[in-house]
Amino acid sequence: MAEEPKETKPGFQNPVAGFGVTFKAMFKKRLTEQYPEQKKTTAPRFHGRHQLNRHPDGLEKCIGCELCAWACPADAIYVEGADNTDEERYSPGERYGRVYQINYARCILCGLCIEACPTRALTMTNEFELADSSRANLIYTKEQLLAGLDEGMVDTPHAIFPGMDEQDYYRGLVTEAAPGTVRQAAVSKGEKPQEEPQEEEVEA
Repeated sequence: MAEEPKETKPGFQNPVAGFGVTFKAMFKKRLTEQYPEQKKTTAPRFHGRHQLNRHPDGLEKCIGCELCAWACPADAIYVEGADNTDEERYSPGERYGRVYQINYARCILCGLCIEACPTRALTMTNEFELADSSRANLIYTKEQLLAGLDEGMVDTPHAIFPGMDEQDYYRGLVTEAAPGTVRQAAVSKGEKPQEEPQEEEVEA
């Protein structure tokens, strides 16, 4: 027969040891952070709000592949891809992210989405103030996530750099928008194409 385990009775030292932790904490200096007046500096690789990046000429890096949505364990990302055209181009490749949403009521800021992104279009910033009183406000759209325009960039949609292709963009050969690059009309968003001014006939 197997021996029955011996019962261990709690001794006097067990509760004393538990109270010892409490007494040690009583005499330690309290750390009080003056938030939001004084914001603590986050680590350089802190996982904060996401950002959709651009190429140096302003075209978007997102190709609408939806790999970030598939990698998300919380099902917080929603992506709809669409085809680029010469008249309305958002990225150097064939496709772009037409709809991009992140639900921060679900997001656990794990960073698996940025690991899955093949074009480094999605990264995470140090912004951590994401709380809100409305669930609808916690769903960030593409316009909210898209990075701003730096010097030398033109807002999308616009034509690809002349003489370059998609691979040249990822090789870093495009450093700014080509001279004379203008923004195209976003017909898919309801914008009307600009009509070319007609030349006035000169009377002889």
